[in-house]
Amino acid sequence: MKSLVMFDLDGTLLNTISDLGAACNYALEKCGFQTHPIAAYNYMVGNGVRVLMNRAAPDADEIKIEELLKYFREYYDEHCTDTTVPYPGIEELLKNLTEQGVKVAVTTNKYQKAAEKIIQHYFPEIPFVAILGQVSSRPAKPDPSIAFAVLNISPTPKAEVAFVGDSAVDMETARRACVSSIGVTWGFRPVSELRKAYAEHIVSNPSEIYKLVTCRSCTD
Repeated sequence: MKSLVMFDLDGTLLNTISDLGAACNYALEKCGFQTHPIAAYNYMVGNGVRVLMNRAAPDADEIKIEELLKYFREYYDEHCTDTTVPYPGIEELLKNLTEQGVKVAVTTNKYQKAAEKIIQHYFPEIPFVAILGQVSSRPAKPDPSIAFAVLNISPTPKAEVAFVGDSAVDMETARRACVSSIGVTWGFRPVSELRKAYAEHIVSNPSEIYKLVTCRSCTD
C-alpha cells in the first residue's frame, strides 16, 4: 500500500492540450512564426515551457525565445482554463485516495504560477500536500529534485510512494527518485513510450490507480 502519490498534471490529471496549444500559437503568431495544429503539441509539451518554445520555433534565437515566453505566459495566464478539463474519473480518484488517508501531490513541469492556478481552479477541495511546478531554482523533470522536494515537505518512505504520469519524462523521474512508477494511457503520449521507459505499471482507468495504491498485497 502506498501512502503518498505524486501526480503529473498535463496529460495525467487534466487534458490541457488545447489551451497549451492555443497559447503557443498566440505567441508564435505574435512573433512571426508558423503556428501548429493543436494535435502536434502532444509531442512538444512535457519538459517545461521553454523547451516547448524551442520545439515550436526551432529557428528562434534566445532573444526570440524570451519574446515567445512573454507572449505565451501573457495568453496562458488568462486562458489556462478555457477548454481544460479533468480526465474522467480523476476527481473521484483524488477524493477517494484522500478519504483513505493517502497523501497526494502535484509534480509538474508547468511553471509554478500556472500550476497553482489551474489545480486550485479544478480541484479546490483536494488537500494536496504540495503543488510544485517548474521554478528557476530547481531542475525540471526528469531530474528527480521535484520528487525530493515533495518528500521534504511530506516525509514518506520511498517504498510507500508512487509517481503517476503519462510520459517517459515521468517514468524516468520516478526511476531516478527510486519510487514506484505508474503510467497512464489517457494522456498525450502513446503507451509504447511508457513501455520503453520501463513503467512499472500501466493503467487505462483512474480506478486502477486506486487499486494499486490501496492494495496491501499487490505485486503485479
